[in-house]
Amino acid sequence: MAEIVSLADAIAAAVHDGDTVAMEGFTHLIPHAAGREVIRQRRRELTLVRMTPDVIYDQLIGAGCARKLVFSWGGNPGVGSLHRFRDAVEHSWPVPLELEEHSHAGMANRYVAGASGLPFAVLRGYSGTGLASPAASTRASIAEIICPFTGDRLTAVAALRPDVTVIHAQRADRAGNVQLWGITGVQKEAVLAAARSVVTVEEIVAELDPRPGAIVLPAWAVGYVALAPGGAHPSYALDYTVRDNDFYVAWDAISRDRAAFGRWLDRHVYAEQAR
Repeated sequence: MAEIVSLADAIAAAVHDGDTVAMEGFTHLIPHAAGREVIRQRRRELTLVRMTPDVIYDQLIGAGCARKLVFSWGGNPGVGSLHRFRDAVEHSWPVPLELEEHSHAGMANRYVAGASGLPFAVLRGYSGTGLASPAASTRASIAEIICPFTGDRLTAVAALRPDVTVIHAQRADRAGNVQLWGITGVQKEAVLAAARSVVTVEEIVAELDPRPGAIVLPAWAVGYVALAPGGAHPSYALDYTVRDNDFYVAWDAISRDRAAFGRWLDRHVYAEQAR
């Protein structure tokens, strides 16, 4: 059953050096507060998994937390490149970064397979692409198979089973049941696929009321719940916070320069630890 703890305690208990960590959230409900806590606790050698690594993983990569990235798209949405990501790939700063690139459909299907307890998923994608070539970084997680019923050539993608998945949600009740709504991406599948999970929430309420289209993750499927109002910033949490577009624009300048990025870490991440 889920434990309701502080964010610092949740990350300390769930995220360890060398873990495979998925932090999901598409457009909104991106768990930035949890990402900063991982940086504060100076986790190292992480394999970071995310369908759309954006600013949250730029920060983790720049802080030296990552050794590998498994992803399907990367960029500062609406602005441009991720400069800490680029620096790691092009100059191995602060440490070298290994890449494993997939398609969106491939990543989503991999999460579904992991959540379903299956070893792989099957789709028609990848055929004829560089992602499926023998020299590609995906060679250990993509294979061509023949359908036993039709003889069609299909693609099998290995299940994703992170050591820990971290997401942000609108709320949880006091028993640890989690409720999220809006654009929910693959958060549910990522949590169910993982060995451990951390969910940060905008609020903890006595009882969850019905919401059209909402997803409820039962307490037995969640490891830790941590109260973190505004924990998706600079992304948004529908019905709670709005997207901080100015931050995404400002991040381009901050992340371009190693010294400027270091100052940002000291002021906005590590300084929180000293309070």
